Amino acid sequence: MLLALGASPVEGFSAMFDGAFGSSSRIAATAVKATPLILVGAGITIAFRTNVINIGGESQIIAGALLSTVVALNLPDLPAILLVPTVLMAGVIGGGIAGAMPGALKAYASVNEILSTIMLNLVMVQFMNYLLRGPLIDPYEMEAGTRIPQTQRLSDNAMLPNLIDGTRLHLGVPVAIVAAVGAYLLLWRTPTGFRLRAVGHSADAARAAGMNVERNITLALALSGSLAGLAGAILVFGSEGQRMVTDGSAAGFTGSAGFNGIVAALFGGLHPLWTVPSAMLFGALLTGATQLQRVLQVPAALAVALNGIVVIFVVSSTPARAWIQKSLTDAGLFNRRSDSGTKGPGSSREGAGDLPDSSKGSGDV
Repeated sequence: MLLALGASPVEGFSAMFDGAFGSSSRIAATAVKATPLILVGAGITIAFRTNVINIGGESQIIAGALLSTVVALNLPDLPAILLVPTVLMAGVIGGGIAGAMPGALKAYASVNEILSTIMLNLVMVQFMNYLLRGPLIDPYEMEAGTRIPQTQRLSDNAMLPNLIDGTRLHLGVPVAIVAAVGAYLLLWRTPTGFRLRAVGHSADAARAAGMNVERNITLALALSGSLAGLAGAILVFGSEGQRMVTDGSAAGFTGSAGFNGIVAALFGGLHPLWTVPSAMLFGALLTGATQLQRVLQVPAALAVALNGIVVIFVVSSTPARAWIQKSLTDAGLFNRRSDSGTKGPGSSREGAGDLPDSSKGSGDV
């Protein structure tokens, strides 16, 4: 694509790398950009491992952001040591509710979760626009007549503290990493995670074993949504403007993190821990695109096209990897059973970073 635009690929990738990792402040900006992708991606892995497909990251981010904003507006004088965890927990609850709704519809009414989550994205965008242009709008915007859809400046006590002076690195970055580790521990180190994965492997077998399939499907989407809601809270309280603001579209607030998080999860093999470096890669593409545009005078939207190409290669690589694995197994060089349960971060049948195959259901794209 760079050659087609008359630019040097070597200079292009060098500019992107410099823009993403060229200084401590740029590394911090990349980490901040990757934070919502880590959270949404980790949540996506929980849903996909339970064989439900969560396309509602955008709505869940918005729901978490709105509830956390309402809490901050009503508790502005609460000390920072209490207000920061309170607004983050509000984000978790808001996103969890937005995820549980399509989860319950699928579990108890057989409503396709892809359709319901996509439709909920549209509903939450309009709900956000209504609140930010009405009940939650900055009073100054009403007086001035500009009516920019944004809240008033939020309490300083609710803002996520910076970890390194002179950079944008804030508390949300380690919180996202801890959440991804927590998602891994939940899936592979707890009875709840075992039940979720059992339902993902075979709902009928799980039901025959006495598991409540409907409740676990609802729980999976609620947990997935709660991590996305946490990302929404971090987007609000880690922002430089210290307020919730949008341009009227979902991407105007979320930056399409709800969809990019799916890409990060797929690239990370639907494993929470591998989602962290995967999200950092896509965060680097997004931050490096600005430097790419500045140096080579090519559209910054090129990074979006790169994201799409990555998805194509990841999805198309699944049958190729299955063929290679089968060839190695037939040659006696690979034994899947001996690899399970003892090695890698995902020590179950899936392995550490494998995309689940179609026989398991949860990774069938």
